[in-house]
Amino acid sequence: MKRSGILNRHLAGALAELGHGDELLVCDAGMPIPAGPRVVDLAFRAGVPSFAEVLDGLLAELVVEGATAAEEVRTAAPATAGLLAERLPGLVYVSHEELKARTARARLVVRTGEATPYANVSLRCGVFF
Repeated sequence: MKRSGILNRHLAGALAELGHGDELLVCDAGMPIPAGPRVVDLAFRAGVPSFAEVLDGLLAELVVEGATAAEEVRTAAPATAGLLAERLPGLVYVSHEELKARTARARLVVRTGEATPYANVSLRCGVFF
């Protein structure tokens, strides 16, 4: 068994399969997930695990070269907007409808137990060299 890092075997395996340019969506429990992308559902109950906990865990494991969030997060969930801006410099904003459309193109969706609207972000994988 791994000593540290991401212990969930489904998530660890899915992350290992991502390559440069692949997108993954980290989302709240209410985000509609279309058929297509691989989904790792971490939601246990409302708020567990939180969006921030999952995002921080993923950022410790991944190289991210770009991130996209819904512009609505800035007005509907200012605390989440602040968290995203702090952790993801250069964050790009699109409409929530566009973010949902991007979900269908994502290689991986990681669903959190977050119950805050618009607690969603698309991450584009980079390379470590």
